[in-house]
Amino acid sequence: MMNHTAIFIDAGFLLSLGGHRAAGTTLRSAFTTHYESLVRGIVQTVKKNTGLNNLRVYWYDASKDGLFTEQHKRIGLIPGVKVRLGRISYNGEQKGVDLRLALDLVGVARNRSASIAYLVSGDDDLAEAVEEAQDLGMKVVLLGVAKSDSRLGVASVAEHLALTADYIETIPNQLLDSAFTKVLEWDQHHSEKTSIIASAPTEAAAVTLPKPFAPTPAVMAQKAMAKAQTATEPHVEVVYSSGGERPGFKGNAAYEQQELKIAEEIGAKVAESWLAFTTQSEVVELMADKPQLPPEIDRTLLKDCAQVLGEWKTDQQTIRRTLRGAFWEYLNKIM
Repeated sequence: MMNHTAIFIDAGFLLSLGGHRAAGTTLRSAFTTHYESLVRGIVQTVKKNTGLNNLRVYWYDASKDGLFTEQHKRIGLIPGVKVRLGRISYNGEQKGVDLRLALDLVGVARNRSASIAYLVSGDDDLAEAVEEAQDLGMKVVLLGVAKSDSRLGVASVAEHLALTADYIETIPNQLLDSAFTKVLEWDQHHSEKTSIIASAPTEAAAVTLPKPFAPTPAVMAQKAMAKAQTATEPHVEVVYSSGGERPGFKGNAAYEQQELKIAEEIGAKVAESWLAFTTQSEVVELMADKPQLPPEIDRTLLKDCAQVLGEWKTDQQTIRRTLRGAFWEYLNKIM
């Protein structure tokens, strides 16, 4: 086996962590990524740790119909980088990215093209491919983003994957700070102006927003049924904290209060960031589809929440409802 390294980067994973570190959100429009310096810095970090030359950097991302965007073309032109694309499904999920990464990892190991693989990902689905590459004689190292309060020492990495890898190293914080830049500070004037435009469409918008309407008898009946159903649900007593600012809960609901508060803050923050970087037509489209959220926004809410509360908390439906509700509540206040 040749004494080279090979680097496998899950772009969605890396950009989410780097963007959240720089801008406080995984919303890609909220930060700029300096791809060439990021890739070059990772290669230099790996060489410093191993003393070996790098065979290639494999960059995995997803796009509509698996076609190269201008951004992917620019990344692919960086020397030593090969871009591999999966597809984005109708609901905004990545398809085929993990499979491509797993096949390439095992293929490089089987062809004995490199002796050490550096994997920038946290997906548990890659554990089997890691073990197969190891059985073929390759060392597999996880390269993550440091997180001091995590038991693994890195952010958003599945424990099974961490246990499968030979060891874990981290990307220098200085590299992340230089490679990811927040686009701009939130501009309240821009957000308010965008909200006004959205609520009063112009000819450029080419749409007419529905006017507020009085509830029909059917709608009133549905509300009455919902109210009756709520009355039969278990009662949760609401109390107030000593500071008198936020409600709390007694009994078994007490442990959920902090998580729900954090979810509310994240939902509002995503709404704030999105409104600051969006366009008139996008606001109009969003409000027309209310309460349905576009896949990109919903994915951002979940990723941002996972950065703070962890993946398993984000899977809870109460947390997800709170995230989405806080997003709409923020927009309702602005508009």
